[in-house]
Amino acid sequence: MDDILINIGRQLKLARQKRNLTLQQVAKRTGVSAGLISKIENLRTTPSLPVLLKIMQTLQIELSELELSSSIDGDYILIKKGTGIREDREDSEQLEYTHLLSNTSKGESIRVYLITVLPLAVRKPISTNANELVYVLSGSPTYTLKGNEVTLNQGDLLFFDGTVAHGISNKFNEPAVLLKVYLLH
Repeated sequence: MDDILINIGRQLKLARQKRNLTLQQVAKRTGVSAGLISKIENLRTTPSLPVLLKIMQTLQIELSELELSSSIDGDYILIKKGTGIREDREDSEQLEYTHLLSNTSKGESIRVYLITVLPLAVRKPISTNANELVYVLSGSPTYTLKGNEVTLNQGDLLFFDGTVAHGISNKFNEPAVLLKVYLLH
């Protein structure tokens, strides 16, 4: 189910961009804040049905146009190297997100990403509707959590409540690569 909701967020963003509309223009037409629309498009939250319908009406999208099928079948999931889907996120321009997996089973929802934090990148603090687990594959990113700077190194694991605003930076000239798991509330 969660992978369906993620696909909807992607599809809304593509539809908005195809119509050359800004977040602010859609926000004004729907009465939904630009911040919430950005969070929906950037997969940081899932929309309520009334909000989804307002956005769809503004973008003139019919329900039949949306991909509502799950891509997960069988007893296990295998994601081969290089098959993730690249996502552009307006609130994280210096970070490269590659979506690897979304799944909901037994009431638990997860999203898994490979994230590259570009050299000298700084992303202002944001919040999500998930607990977040970060494993550093390479580099030394720094997270800002409640005013504290936590520098991570290769092999380090960080787990935190994503509803608390958190920023990330890379103070070095080499990219940092992270495996990030969102455990949705």
